[in-house]
Parts: sequence; C-alpha cells; structure tokens
Amino acid sequence: MNLGTSGAHRGSILIDADELARLLEEGREGSAPVLVLDATVVLARPAHDGDYRAASGADAWAGAHIPGSRHVDLLTAFTDPAAPYHFAHPSRAATRRELAALGADERTTVVLYDQGSLQWAARLWWVLRDAGVAARVLDGGLPAWTAAGLPVVSSAPEVAGTVRRPSEGDPFPGAAAGDAARPSLWLDKEGVRAVSEGRASGTLVCALGAAHFEGATPTRYSRRGRIPGSVSLPAQDFLDGDGRLLPAPDLAARASGLPDGGAGGPVVLYCGGGISASLDALALTLAGVDPLVMYDGSLEEWTADPELPLVRGKVTG
Repeated sequence: MNLGTSGAHRGSILIDADELARLLEEGREGSAPVLVLDATVVLARPAHDGDYRAASGADAWAGAHIPGSRHVDLLTAFTDPAAPYHFAHPSRAATRRELAALGADERTTVVLYDQGSLQWAARLWWVLRDAGVAARVLDGGLPAWTAAGLPVVSSAPEVAGTVRRPSEGDPFPGAAAGDAARPSLWLDKEGVRAVSEGRASGTLVCALGAAHFEGATPTRYSRRGRIPGSVSLPAQDFLDGDGRLLPAPDLAARASGLPDGGAGGPVVLYCGGGISASLDALALTLAGVDPLVMYDGSLEEWTADPELPLVRGKVTG
C-alpha cells in the first residue's frame, strides 16, 4: 500500500453546492454540459439476520431534488442483473452505454449525489471510475445543497424513469481505448480468499460499523461476522457531523493507521454489498491510498458460501 499526497485530486473529485450551482447556470447559458444524477437507494436496517430490504430512491428524488437532476435506480441501473448478488458492477462498456443513454458523452461534467449518506453517490462514482469515466461527487449530498440555500424541485415519481440500454457503440472512445491498460478496481471471491488465507498480499478492510464487524448485530446476509484477517475502517467515520467528508489531513491520518499488506498488495475493501465500501474507496482515494480494489460481492456473496469462514467478536491482540 502506498499513501500518497493527502487530498490528492480532491478538487477534481469532490464538488460543493455553490460550485455545482455555478456549473448548472453556465450549462444553461450554453457552456459545457452538466449531468446531475441522484443515485439514492433506500436500504432498511435489518430487524433480524437475513432481513434484506432495498427499495428505489425514486420517490425521495421526486419529493425534492436538485433542479435538472435525474434519478438512477442502482437496483436496476449500472448493475449486472445476471449476478447472484445485489449491486454487482456491469462491464465497462455497459456502464458507458448507460451513461450515454442519460445524455452524457466525453464533454459532459457528470456530478453524482444522494439524499445524504454519500455512499450511493460514491458507489456510482467507483463504477464510473473503473470504466474510465471521470465524475464528481457532491460533498454532503442534497442536505448540503439545501443548507446552502439553493432551490429544490419536485416531480412525479414516474419521471425518474429507467435507463435505456443501447445495444451497440461506445460513446466514450477515449475511455474505451484505455480499457486494456487500466487495472480493474474489483477483486472477486477467490482473490479475496487468497488474501484472507495469506496466499496473496493485500490488506482486507471492512467498511461496516463496529457492531457489524464484530457480528454483534443483525445482518442482512446469511451469517454474521467478518472475513478472517480483515481490519475495521467504518465508512461513516470519514464523515463530519454535517455528512461531508473530513478535511484532507484527517482522511490521511485515518488511512495511515492501516496495516501494510506487504509486497505492494492492494487495500481490498468490502462491506455488506459494496456500498459502504465505496465510501471508504472515495475517502481513501482522496487520502492518496493506492492501489485500492473492491470486493464487489462482499458479505452478501461470502456469507452465502457455507465453506467460507467468518470471525465474530472483538479484535484481540
């Protein structure tokens, strides 16, 4: 693991409400186009083990959203419907086609936000990043927009719509040309197992809160616990009291506490389903941590395999 310059590229990744308002105004005046996407999903807290309840955030978007924004439902959009777990990333080409279906191309500034958790915007940001498409995340989400005194509008829920899936062509030729040389930002179950068992270098990091990490609270998935050998770095600890990311020095300080996975191994992020881990990925990227990869199946996939071990209880030693 390398820890680069604190706050590297922060300005190119994060955007605040006032800057977004300026970009939208410039876009209305004919400057470079801006596409603003609300990626909110509603994920209920589990009442018992195996209690998985996820719903579209389209109704929340319809009730109040940034003028000109669109809602994308990550339950069905920017995901692979054939995967055995929720929110699986699609292919890079499919990601770019979906984004083009929303009106974006290589000239478009893509801005992502959610209703305030920051994890859903971070999830879509990570999917686009792997596909070679730059996007910016509204720091603090919709609450930061309204706190800045900026207007919201409402629309009928059906306006949120679904994403069309063009069958051919790639609207982002520059990103497509870089696919072969660009490393994947994902690691599969067998790769994670190799790191967990010490057969491959790397640092396994769980982005869930302490209670889930210790297996002390109900889980949405098959079994409680954490992947053996992993350390805890809760995603919510990267946010301040207003739901914004901590200042760059604070992000770097938290990142510096990660153990060294040895031999240049990556930091491998996981959570329940690749969502909280995306917020970790955003924060650690801003802290300059490299390389970073995500276990997309996370505990939803891992716990479904009875042969794979889990650890419960507090970390000792």
